[in-house]
Amino acid sequence: MAGEENGRVVEFAIGGMTCAACSARLEKVLNKQPGIEAAVNLASERARVRLTGAADEAAVIAAVARAGFSAQPADSRSREAEREERQARYRSELQRFWIAALLTAPLVAQMGLMFGLGHGAELPRWLQLLLATPVQFWIGWRFYDGAYKALRGGGANMDVLVALGTSMAWAYSAVMTVANLPGHVYFEGGAAVITLVLLGKLLEARAKTRTSEAIEALVRLRPRTARVERDGALVEVAVDSLMPGDVFIVRPGESVPVDGAVIEGASAVNEAMLTGESMPVNKGAGDKVFAATANTSGMLRCRATGVGEHTLLAGIIRLVAEAQGSKAPVQRLADRIAAVFVPAVCAVAAVTLGGWLLAGAPFAEALVNAVAVLVIACPCALGLATPTAVMVGTGQGARAGILVRNAEALERAERIAVIALDKTGTLTLGEPQLTDVVPGAAGEEEALALAAALEQGSEHPLARAILARLEGRRPDPVTDFSALAGKGVSGTVRGRKLRLGSPAWVGAEAEPASRLAREGKTVVALAEGDVLLAYLAIADPLRPTSREAVARLKARGIRLVMLTGDHADTAAAIARAAGVDEFRAGILPGDKAAAVAELRGQGVVAMVGDGINDAPALAAADVSFALGAGSDAAIEAADLTLVRNDLRGVDDAIDLSRATLRKIRANFFFAFIYNVLGIPLAALGWLNPVIAGAAMAMSSVSVVTNSLLLRAWRPKD
Repeated sequence: MAGEENGRVVEFAIGGMTCAACSARLEKVLNKQPGIEAAVNLASERARVRLTGAADEAAVIAAVARAGFSAQPADSRSREAEREERQARYRSELQRFWIAALLTAPLVAQMGLMFGLGHGAELPRWLQLLLATPVQFWIGWRFYDGAYKALRGGGANMDVLVALGTSMAWAYSAVMTVANLPGHVYFEGGAAVITLVLLGKLLEARAKTRTSEAIEALVRLRPRTARVERDGALVEVAVDSLMPGDVFIVRPGESVPVDGAVIEGASAVNEAMLTGESMPVNKGAGDKVFAATANTSGMLRCRATGVGEHTLLAGIIRLVAEAQGSKAPVQRLADRIAAVFVPAVCAVAAVTLGGWLLAGAPFAEALVNAVAVLVIACPCALGLATPTAVMVGTGQGARAGILVRNAEALERAERIAVIALDKTGTLTLGEPQLTDVVPGAAGEEEALALAAALEQGSEHPLARAILARLEGRRPDPVTDFSALAGKGVSGTVRGRKLRLGSPAWVGAEAEPASRLAREGKTVVALAEGDVLLAYLAIADPLRPTSREAVARLKARGIRLVMLTGDHADTAAAIARAAGVDEFRAGILPGDKAAAVAELRGQGVVAMVGDGINDAPALAAADVSFALGAGSDAAIEAADLTLVRNDLRGVDDAIDLSRATLRKIRANFFFAFIYNVLGIPLAALGWLNPVIAGAAMAMSSVSVVTNSLLLRAWRPKD
């Protein structure tokens, strides 16, 4: 689907789809409507629709209804109601299955007895008719209803195959019974097929529910109430009523209701449910807190900054839902096959019937073989091969702090050959720290106090690093302050005229500054007149896990290139410390996109950045990763967001991609092999309808179960 910026994207819950032919047909119908572009997902029973021009929700709902299905707009709040509705429908279907099983059991049992005792063990035909008819037309009504809606909408689906096949068996047997004609009847075949298909659908529904557990768990994390300050008193209100700026209290053991900033208090907050990080994070005044995280110890007083759909949790739910509703390119082949699958199977069944009759076989034998062809064919397995694996894979990723925007990115991640790494905030912490104070004429503490006084009004990262070392102490006042762009600052502190800036501007010796610069540090000199007081070195340290992350990616044979605007000496030092063999220094933010585009000539290129300043470079890459750190902008910027702010997540994401693609390929192999072998065997008369129905029922269950094995995937750390 095209980018969401070119229209309004709405998600719909779809009812009535039974197989891949349904989702393929509905998608085709929707995409023919003016101003509507849709992607329909069978596994999640959702459609993501982009509306442009005069198209609106009503147009989508009407088009879906004409195709024989139902639709309603879906959001995070409607998921609970949908889940309850699915559970009620499941219980109803389970009851109908047991009724069908009780009615079918005598028919199947007599078939088994006939193998040993001959036709003398056959139940009276009128009794068979009485047992089979409720199964065919009451229990099996859902297949007739689904077939009618599909044909009315101009297509055919699995319901058409089941309804046609079982009706042929029932009708032939009913005529033989009513007319009292000699020969065998096949009531057990139709009844057993319907019962087994129902069983398969129940098992499939149960398994599909498990594939969406990750997003259901995220939705359940949302607190329902919050304690808010109102007119000097604490009032418990619904979370949905909170507004940005409201002040709320979080007591020990409670969940944070919305995103906010701590005003006062100190505590450790467990963010594992959002980031996958098991260790609680210490929070104090000025720190961010996020909705649904758990306060473990002290009480926090916070101001709301993000509420409703603008919290980190809501962003994660939205992203996971979007990924689970998207289609990998490999799924498009299955959709094309599913669109023509049912008509092709009906043609094969007709050829089977005619072929056996021309070969001189009795009509009953030819009919049974044609019915077997109809009931063994299963487009469902093809339709579920990709979306179930994607749903489980993206869900496992979300649990590990890896948010996947769409299935296409997940598929491309497997083929990454080159990764461009932003330096600041990606390989490094993005928080410059004062690492060295080399005394000259002044001692370390004196030099630090004087430098802090000169820098107290500056927002430059170097100034913040120096001021942070004061640990809350107020710097001395400065007068006659001036700043010279690209050089430094000057002013009078304690009656002393001082300069702080580049060593060359201050007139300091070059050697100590050069040595510190070779270590990847930025050096400033503090001087009084011509007297050097001290050198101060500032560095943006590597993330603790960067070197391990680089080693992992290099072990995969991936080429790594660091992009930075720093001087070559600083860039070389950082690259050396991180283990990165290649770097491009002196690159401005706007030039990073061109550097990424150049690398794309050497294979699939990924870009890893902070998701905000690196947006053009992220957009230029085949696959983009953003280190999230709770930023809404980061979540919206990239194909994959690493909520844990850990570069090792790139390697974990590639591992998840490969695991998911292995499952998809295995699912497709099984689905294709099943249909390629099953249909000819049925046509040749080697499978009776009961065995064919059981095989069809189990094929979808097998695909979904194989996808569920992805739940065992875990990140390496």
